[in-house]
Amino acid sequence: MPVRLSILDLAPIGRGETAAESFAASVTLAQRAEALGYERVWYAEHHNMPGIASSATSVLIAHIGAQTQSIRLGAGGVMLPNHAPLTIAEQFGTLAAMYPGRIDLGLGRAPGSDQRTMYALRREPASAESFPQDVVELRGYLTGRSVIPGVTAVPGDGSHVPLYILGSSLFGAKLAAALGLPYAFASHFSPGALDAALAAYRSEFQPSAQLESPYVIVGANVIAADTTAVAAEQLQTTRRRRAVSLYGRQMGMRDLEMTDEQADELLGAGAGAHVDEMLTYTAVGTPGEVRSYLQDFQRRTEADELMVAHQAPAIDARLRSVTLLGEAMLDVAAPVGPAPQ
Repeated sequence: MPVRLSILDLAPIGRGETAAESFAASVTLAQRAEALGYERVWYAEHHNMPGIASSATSVLIAHIGAQTQSIRLGAGGVMLPNHAPLTIAEQFGTLAAMYPGRIDLGLGRAPGSDQRTMYALRREPASAESFPQDVVELRGYLTGRSVIPGVTAVPGDGSHVPLYILGSSLFGAKLAAALGLPYAFASHFSPGALDAALAAYRSEFQPSAQLESPYVIVGANVIAADTTAVAAEQLQTTRRRRAVSLYGRQMGMRDLEMTDEQADELLGAGAGAHVDEMLTYTAVGTPGEVRSYLQDFQRRTEADELMVAHQAPAIDARLRSVTLLGEAMLDVAAPVGPAPQ
């Protein structure tokens, strides 16, 4: 079954790189994706992570939007408990006014950070409990039907920016189903509940003004290279970086300071099992090998759209992966019916 192909860009900062270089690479990536026919590019909210530059998600989307023409852009996602729903409605209403018909708003309830960073964000540990109510409040602002009397989002009121629920558990799946919203499963880093979550979403889905029938996006990692050997080398570098990101601080070192030898020690000491579990759904190899993997993954999940995270560690290699995958798949990935708006 043909499927849409999109990109999750974390705006990674590699060794020896700056945030400015990361943003320039994100612009080039979005322009390349637009030229190749990718559906959309999303950016995720993370905080206090030296290797990820997408913390100010709406600002980054505005920057990318000014340097692209047609590709959809959005958050994948905004961690809503970190913000007041009115603030997010105003931010994304502003983006929608700047780039009509191109803006998406994916919503998650995780902190996108650790507990100390949650404190720095002035977030209460229990704030995630109001996530369903916050989504309803946010939707009210964007649809022009505010649930808070006398309060409207300016800009944003009546903009109908499409909402997506992001998740990696049954909670998000059931909420997306109850609200009649598209559902994006984070199988690119938390694959365990994939099948159960998709089954729950599809079986419990209730139509809404935004969406008549279930719409599923699933995440996958991709490392496409000109040879299998080069792709395998990039995968090993990715495994090292993931291990350092997860466990490096326990050794008192910043993410980008550890040597390859130290990272390999982490992998061998037990981090490797965790990293490999996170990378369960990863397509690695030549364009043909990656295409075959993703087509099988799409058939198994019956996903309407694949959201791929290109994991090559260096900017040039990541752009090459975007290009190779687009050239390999987008000639067969013709859209089936309208995407949810």
